[in-house]
Amino acid sequence: MTFTRMLMAILLLVGGWTQASDSTADPVALIRSTADYVLEQVRERKAELQKDSSGIYELVQKKVLPHFDFRIMSRGALGKYWRRASEAQKQRIAREFRELLVRTYATTLLNYSDQEVEYLPFRGKPEDKRVTVATRVHDQGGPPIPINYRLYRTSDGRWKIYDVVVDGVSLVSNYRSSFAAEVKKSGIEGLISSLARHNRKQRGA
Repeated sequence: MTFTRMLMAILLLVGGWTQASDSTADPVALIRSTADYVLEQVRERKAELQKDSSGIYELVQKKVLPHFDFRIMSRGALGKYWRRASEAQKQRIAREFRELLVRTYATTLLNYSDQEVEYLPFRGKPEDKRVTVATRVHDQGGPPIPINYRLYRTSDGRWKIYDVVVDGVSLVSNYRSSFAAEVKKSGIEGLISSLARHNRKQRGA
């Protein structure tokens, strides 16, 4: 499984979290409605989005990002080095990591419009604070891709995603080794600078 396929799974979710989605709803229903919406959007607007990819970025920025906890994701990706960072550095890392995921992989969504998403039985309890929503994405010409969405419940009852595991590979853990290598080489500030340079390049700045 390539990392592009892994991000495809995330972007199936990322592309379509509508304003009407209720973050306090059953987590399976939330994931299902999101995936259904994004696939419909891509099918209907594919020519438009391929012509102007800014529509994908706008969709992600407005409909999705509030439902991901990038601080927790950044903490997991940085691992033991998170404790060494100042509060200002943690905020910058989370901001750059968020842009890295959005800008690098948003257009990947355009290549995936005909997947069938199968939702496996939910094994959590209503009172659980952390849950996993298990799905399988059936891609043409290949075996189903198992995808687990890890969510936690906030103090006000909302669900937020803090990791996505595709075919046994965690998105957060996937970045941990490269982040650790950069911190060992150049420190926390070096990592932030590296992420910022990459993001500027993606923006064409």
